[in-house]
Amino acid sequence: MEFSKIISVTGKPGLFQVVSQSKNAIIVESLTDKKRLAINATQNVSMLENIAIYTYEEDMPLLEVFKAMAAKTEGKEAISHKESGKKLASFFEEVLPNYDAERVYSSNIKKVIQWFNLLIEAGFDFTQTDEVAAEENTEKES
Repeated sequence: MEFSKIISVTGKPGLFQVVSQSKNAIIVESLTDKKRLAINATQNVSMLENIAIYTYEEDMPLLEVFKAMAAKTEGKEAISHKESGKKLASFFEEVLPNYDAERVYSSNIKKVIQWFNLLIEAGFDFTQTDEVAAEENTEKES
């Protein structure tokens, strides 16, 4: 499972992996129930690799936030996204102490934790993402 192929679709719960693309739709597979569906061009889609979290220095890519969360939880699921806003913010501050609390809302934290737990549940390994990217770059060069 490649991080670059994981998306979120507005109005649909969960995360999806891009399987194929056609002229006016993309075929995706749900990470939770493995059902496939077509997403047409009018639906809003966000690629997780293009999302970043505001910090006081520079924006941190979501993958880096997920890696920090995986290190904190030792590769297991984090706290539930249904916890109170204070607990979620406290957990997020432990993972990313320099996040911009004025621009990162409680709903953003909730979504990031929910996505992280979905990816862990689906078997995503955040320790291998650097190695996979390095392998892909060497394959492209040759």
